[in-house]
Amino acid sequence: MDLKQARVCVLVEQQYQEMEVWYPIFRLREAGCKVTLVGPDAGATYASKLGYPAKSDKAAKDVTPNDFDALVIPGGFAPDFLRRHEAVIKLVRQMAELGKPIAAICHGPWVLCSTPALRGKKATCFFAIKDDVVNAGANYVDAEVIRDGNIITSRKPDDLPAFVVELMKAIQEK
Repeated sequence: MDLKQARVCVLVEQQYQEMEVWYPIFRLREAGCKVTLVGPDAGATYASKLGYPAKSDKAAKDVTPNDFDALVIPGGFAPDFLRRHEAVIKLVRQMAELGKPIAAICHGPWVLCSTPALRGKKATCFFAIKDDVVNAGANYVDAEVIRDGNIITSRKPDDLPAFVVELMKAIQEK
């Protein structure tokens, strides 16, 4: 798929890590992707860990996997809030079942832990949630970026360049 045709969902909630939301958004937009910020509520403003605002374009309950070609789950503490919303979990689970690329960085795999998406996959994450990722059925690997099928994971903001490059490759291969 041409990146100029790709529709990418970036999940957002309070206490997100700034770089893990905005770096992918800007890189994907530069490549021509249509990026939509999706949160628990449409039009809500979510403050990052440092207070930087991100306004959701849509609510998770108002979108379907058919609306997107790929999904990004940023880290910070946002994943702990995101996984509390059934509509978010449903969207992520269905995207995974359809084999659409899902890229989760830092604490982002926490959301994947609330779905079957990590079972039998190689994955990485921020070291503090390694046990959660392993208990969700993943084979943990400490690496800058891991891609296993449609699941792409990275550990921390320093990994963002490799993370976004791998996501773009996955989108282009669809």
